[in-house]
Amino acid sequence: MKKILLLTAMAGLAGCAKFGYYYYAGPLKPVGETEQLVTGMTVYDDGTVSFVKERLEVSLRPMTDEELNRQFARASRGGPKATNPYTYGDAKYRDLGITPQRFTVFRLRVKNYTYPKVLLDPTKMMIKADNGREYWALSLEQLTLYYRAYAVAYAGNEYGRFEARKDILKRTLYPGDPIFSGQEEEGYVVFPALHPDVDKITVWVKDLALRFDYKGEPLETIDIPFRFKRDIGKIFPDGHIELAR
Repeated sequence: MKKILLLTAMAGLAGCAKFGYYYYAGPLKPVGETEQLVTGMTVYDDGTVSFVKERLEVSLRPMTDEELNRQFARASRGGPKATNPYTYGDAKYRDLGITPQRFTVFRLRVKNYTYPKVLLDPTKMMIKADNGREYWALSLEQLTLYYRAYAVAYAGNEYGRFEARKDILKRTLYPGDPIFSGQEEEGYVVFPALHPDVDKITVWVKDLALRFDYKGEPLETIDIPFRFKRDIGKIFPDGHIELAR
């Protein structure tokens, strides 16, 4: 009986290897300006979507793993030992030669030439998928905790890689500090990787503070929705892709 079960299991695995597939998801791209949810949105050729209110501009651009690997080229080498905190570096699936996505990353840029001070807290940002899934932005503390699990015994090479990842995060995440008149700020905002059934999303900038009282408490805030989409489907061992309809 055990031999029959073993042979059945092996046959099932062989079938998966021959006829199985991975989920496929293409890069996020903005929908057209007429499909954005509010007026004042501009879509640029590089994939950036910008919201403009007087001389305040808030821009969001989805980053691909390839772009992030190029930006942190040295940190993206070495497969599992790569220290790029935003991707899996140059690690590959053996059969397809592709790299899984670790996070969903956007570059956020704010230019303030209108208000005495504005404040955007990146940890209040969230993604709402059209199929109902929700994803909240990850803070530096959450990302540090995520990578701390790799720092075995807090010694040697593993701890060094942990510190290297944390250093990149500190330098490149959107800081969330007040932006005074005439100033600009930019950095990355990180979300969990999207599920394979997610094809259309709205990224919400929540509670962007525009005016404050004498105590520094917000008097006027706005929420800004940015719409993006991507192709999803299946990718097979021979490399061909079938997109979902």
